[in-house]
Amino acid sequence: MNILSLNAGSNSLKFEIVAAEPDGDFGQSLLAGAYDDIGKPGSAFSLWEGKQIRHKEPIEIRDHGHATELLFDWIERGGARDHGIGGMASIKRIGHRVVHGADRFSGPARITVQVLDQLAELQDLAPLHNASALQVIRAARARAGSRLPMVAVFDTVFHQTIPDEAALYPLPLDLARRHRIRRYGFHGLSHRYMMLRYAQIAKRPLTEFNLITLHLEGGSSAAAIQRGKSIDTSMGFTPLEGLMMGTRSGDIDPAIVTYLMRKENLDSDRVENLLNKNSGLLGVSGVSADTRELVKRLSNQSVDLALNMFCYRVRKYIGAYLAALGGAEAIVFGGGIGENTPPVRERICESLAWCGAVLDRPRNNETIDCEGPITTLESRVQVWVIPTQEGLMLAREVANWE
Repeated sequence: MNILSLNAGSNSLKFEIVAAEPDGDFGQSLLAGAYDDIGKPGSAFSLWEGKQIRHKEPIEIRDHGHATELLFDWIERGGARDHGIGGMASIKRIGHRVVHGADRFSGPARITVQVLDQLAELQDLAPLHNASALQVIRAARARAGSRLPMVAVFDTVFHQTIPDEAALYPLPLDLARRHRIRRYGFHGLSHRYMMLRYAQIAKRPLTEFNLITLHLEGGSSAAAIQRGKSIDTSMGFTPLEGLMMGTRSGDIDPAIVTYLMRKENLDSDRVENLLNKNSGLLGVSGVSADTRELVKRLSNQSVDLALNMFCYRVRKYIGAYLAALGGAEAIVFGGGIGENTPPVRERICESLAWCGAVLDRPRNNETIDCEGPITTLESRVQVWVIPTQEGLMLAREVANWE
């Protein structure tokens, strides 16, 4: 069946049409693209060949709902005909990636009015993503009505196996339970894809190995996977915790929040905006949140510091997760930074020889946007690059939903 995967970001809508069958492999991607810089000057529509842009055109996009309408119109006009999609009648199911399902959802869910109400209640937990996902879902329902089954797939579900000692925060338990405060984790589709794909490559069952997976891009996270189950992950109650990211601070002393509120006269919305949109690589470097730009300017001390901070924090989590897992067979890089920026991978891996991961620099430099190991053949711990395929993972979940 043909499945339309929709992935709403804070200012983008990625889409992919995948041919997938229940209980099958990851399926075949027929077409992928995106609407970027939604609601901003310079917004654009693009089509991809693999992960490379093969067509891009400027287009006015008011909001995520408008982007969804534009996509449906484009498909109906035959924009995807060359890929075997004659119109929306060729689509059998629609899958929506939803960042935060909290403890309300334990698996993919058929989207109903009740599910929409529950998603609306969760918007404050992932303000950069859940609100845009809701816009996309509502616009898709308005266009497709009841003809197409629509399924929400949640990034948080993969991490529901995290045990309480790792998932709970050291707050009064009655307070935490009353407000459902715990580590939920995110990027579940990506971490699950990297795990399953590594198992395919290694030709071994999930129950036979431990992994550390690194989803590194604008939003970054690490996961400790023990015999096929997530036992810890760096993002927590919201996607702000954990690794240093493109514009997010990641881990900080919580007292800094109230300190800044007093010293800078910031209310809660403004301090959240500071930590979510003006910190991380962008805040430290003062140049960009994009590592592709930063590695070109390493002579700038602030840029060099930002990259060193980013890589140090990734290394620190790797060390912590090796301890939590009692060792790992492999470390897997995915996400835009992890797949395409060898200098960042080198900075992260250069001091991991102590655990048996010995970087092969030529391999690392050659492995860009493709699968492959970047450590020596003799390494006790292998390090791999596995480009994450969230669209395929989403479609697989939707194909198996009943």
